[in-house]
Amino acid sequence: MTNTLAGTPGGGVRLSIAIALVAGLVLLGAPPARGADIEAGKHKAKPCGACHGADGNATIPGTPSIAGQPSMYTHWQLLKYRDGRRKDPQMSPMAVNLSDGDMADLAAYYQAQRPTPRPAGVDPSKTADGKRIAEFYHCTSCHRPELTGHEQVPRLAGQDLAYLVKLIRGFKDKTASDLDGTMTMAAQPLRDEDIEPLAHYMASLGR
Repeated sequence: MTNTLAGTPGGGVRLSIAIALVAGLVLLGAPPARGADIEAGKHKAKPCGACHGADGNATIPGTPSIAGQPSMYTHWQLLKYRDGRRKDPQMSPMAVNLSDGDMADLAAYYQAQRPTPRPAGVDPSKTADGKRIAEFYHCTSCHRPELTGHEQVPRLAGQDLAYLVKLIRGFKDKTASDLDGTMTMAAQPLRDEDIEPLAHYMASLGR
């Protein structure tokens, strides 16, 4: 790949702002703490298994796995679905009647599950470029060196390839959003041809 790592005017400034926003969110934006019950979460997760798998490891292409996701991240996504800030024809109806306690239990259960890398379609010829792109755009600054996530920052390692491509492209095109716009901002310097190698690299991790 040529010129993948070429500098983008203003990209460094935007990225620095994005990282600062994430740091502030960790301190100020966490869901209210409560004692979560993993066993209760396992029981409550049964309806979720049809799409996300019994233990949060989905097998349906395009459907994200949620096993091993940080509990704060999962809790926030459920909050946004329940409150209408994030909309999905399948997830929104599932979340609308969840209590804060339900969401805490579900998030704790899924965090406790071991994530299994998705099997579909990783192209080894693209992962080296993807790793360079991830390093250049400092993905590891928020998502951690192995892209395992923490707190409100999601795990990307071993995630479904089609889902990753769709999500990154959504942030780039501003059709997807996160809690505070950090990812929308961080994705703007990406070129269209960067997206697939980046997704292949993310999907290849954890194997």
